[in-house]
Amino acid sequence: MENRMSTVDPKLLELLVCPLTQGGLTFDREKGELVSERAGLAYPIRDGIPIMLVSEARKLET
Repeated sequence: MENRMSTVDPKLLELLVCPLTQGGLTFDREKGELVSERAGLAYPIRDGIPIMLVSEARKLET
């Protein structure tokens, strides 16, 4: 699997928050997603661009 993180500016990732909760995000390197535990959502990163739309997020399995 390619390292998707290398194409995303680390400073940008520090500034991003969940659009639903305004809470912080963690990066799941294995799945290439930004995870909001509080919202129970994982936002995809496509071609190095975080897709910060609730409609595009995957629900986390509980």
